[in-house]
Amino acid sequence: ACICEKNKRVTNCRRIDGVCWCDSVGSGVSVNCNTLTSKCLLMKAEMTGSKSGRREKPKEAFEDTDGLYDPECENTGVFKAKQCNGTTCWCVNTAGVRRTDKHDADLKCNQLVRTTWIIIEMKHAERDAPLNTESLKKFFKDTITKRYMLDGRYISSVLYEKPYITIDLKQNSSDKSSGDVDIADVAYYFEKDVKGDSIFHNNRLNVSIDNEMLQFEKTVVYYVDEIAPEFSMKSLTPGLIAVIVVLILAIVAAIVVLVLTRRRKGKYVKAEV
Repeated sequence: ACICEKNKRVTNCRRIDGVCWCDSVGSGVSVNCNTLTSKCLLMKAEMTGSKSGRREKPKEAFEDTDGLYDPECENTGVFKAKQCNGTTCWCVNTAGVRRTDKHDADLKCNQLVRTTWIIIEMKHAERDAPLNTESLKKFFKDTITKRYMLDGRYISSVLYEKPYITIDLKQNSSDKSSGDVDIADVAYYFEKDVKGDSIFHNNRLNVSIDNEMLQFEKTVVYYVDEIAPEFSMKSLTPGLIAVIVVLILAIVAAIVVLVLTRRRKGKYVKAEV
């Protein structure tokens, strides 16, 4: 027996040739505890015994706002390109984020489109003085390379604009070697850590900059795929549709008022001799 330090959502742990291997909950796929578990297997484990979730939209850089769903994973742990919830299906990227409208079961997803750029945006709690930018950059770069085992060349930038911290992870399929962890898995582990729901076994992340603990009010992750997502107007949320309708009505009303005003003025203008 052994403990899977990098994934608490496992069972049947055993040591093979000095490496701790465990079965991922919900799928039974064996995972190597010396590295990160794929996001697809982690989502499946989290959904075990829970209700199925959903997914949402945006444009070139889009946010996953659908929540959890019970994914279909390949034996390697990666997401299957086509995901379904009953008779409703959609296509996903390598981060498991929906990139098309929802269709019936006849939907074709010809390939698993790669997410090449992940933007993690965090907002820290209100404070008088800004954080030391260099200390902040060093902390996040060290954490991502050591805790999440991501090669530093995939960390494109760490930007601080008080109170926002933005981390860019970029990883093309041509750059990624077989032994490298995927930026989608890193982002998932990181987001869980920041939100206080760590996947690591008894090893919470404490964000400390210059010996000061940092609290976050909001964390959002955006995804950019190598092929643009395929959303239509039909997938717009009711709230966004309502805003568009109100704007159109306001423009029409303004035009009507303008026309009526000009007509009224025209009635009382006297011709000069």
